[in-house]
Amino acid sequence: MNEAMVHAVEGFVSTPWVYVALFAIAMLDGFFPVVPSETLVITLGVFAAAQGEPALPLVIVVAALGAFVGDHVSYAIGRRFGARIQARLREGGRGRRVHERVGRMLAERGGLVLVAARYIPGGRTAATLTTGATGFPRRSFTRFDAVAVVSWAVYSACLGYVGGAAFEETPLYGVALGLALAFTITLVHEGVRGSRARQ
Repeated sequence: MNEAMVHAVEGFVSTPWVYVALFAIAMLDGFFPVVPSETLVITLGVFAAAQGEPALPLVIVVAALGAFVGDHVSYAIGRRFGARIQARLREGGRGRRVHERVGRMLAERGGLVLVAARYIPGGRTAATLTTGATGFPRRSFTRFDAVAVVSWAVYSACLGYVGGAAFEETPLYGVALGLALAFTITLVHEGVRGSRARQ
C-alpha cells in the first residue's frame, strides 16, 4: 500500500464517517456476509491504539449496535421466509447441512449457539436465519444476541488494539497481526470443533 493510500486511510478513520461505515458494515454482515465485519473492527482497533482515533469505546459500541440490528434483520428473514429458504437448499448440499446442524444445536443448547456462532463468519448468518426459521422465541434471541454482539465487538476491537499497540509506528503491520490472530483463533476453534464432532 503506497504512502498516499495510507494517509487517506488514516484521514478517514479520524472522521465521524468511520462510525457510519462501521455500523453499516456490521449490520449488513448480519444478513449479507460479503465482507466479514471483524476485519473492519480489528483495523479500527489497530488505529485506535496507533493514533488515538477512532475512539476504542465508540468502535465497540457502534460495532455491537450494527451487529445487533443485522442479526435481528436475519432473524426476521428466517421467521418470514424460513420454510421457503429451506425448500431451496439442495438436499445433501453444504447449505442444507449447515441449516440442519444449526437447527439440531439450537434444540440441544439453545441461545449458547448464537453466542458461539457470532465468532464464525457465515456461521452467524446461518444461526440467526435458522433461529428465526425454527421459531426460537424473539425475547430469548434478543437476550442471547446482546451477549454475543457485545462480546464479539470487545474481542475484535481489543484484538486490533493489541496489534496496534505492538506496531505503533506502522499500523498496517498491526492490522496484519490482528487479522492473523483472528484467523488463527478461528482455525483452532474449527479444528477442535471438527475433532469433537468426529468422536
